[in-house]
Amino acid sequence: MEPAAVALCFLLRDTPDGAEVMLGVKKTGFGSGKVVGPGGHVEAGETDAIAACREIHEEAGITVRPEDLQDAGVVQFVFPARPEWNMSARMFTARRWEGEPRESDEIAPAWFSTRALPVERMWQDADHWLPVVLEGRKVNVVVTLATDNETVASSESLLP
Repeated sequence: MEPAAVALCFLLRDTPDGAEVMLGVKKTGFGSGKVVGPGGHVEAGETDAIAACREIHEEAGITVRPEDLQDAGVVQFVFPARPEWNMSARMFTARRWEGEPRESDEIAPAWFSTRALPVERMWQDADHWLPVVLEGRKVNVVVTLATDNETVASSESLLP
């Protein structure tokens, strides 16, 4: 079974108190109640970049142009107990966009300091790759979840 293709976009801004990232509390579906990055499935005929732009607009009302995205790499999520949940997630960051984040049926967006991410409210794997992405570096990581589909069994970087 092929992993689902997904794309996530992390908006970054600089403030007098330091860098911030826009994340959101997931309100419905997969990961409900967790703090997540805006994103979702890549639809047929879409590039990863187009999907990331569409998803952030649908979920947070923000308009990002594909040319304003920075490729941050890929995270493969492996769920041995639920292989239908396997995902290949293309990560992007953006520092240019139009609009202000607004709540949708999917997420309630909020700004968080990149130095104090709410990891206790996120998927446990986020701490394995998100800080690297927010530093402006690329990732190529395989995260394998435990049989509880929540905790990380292993995390392996495929980069040298």
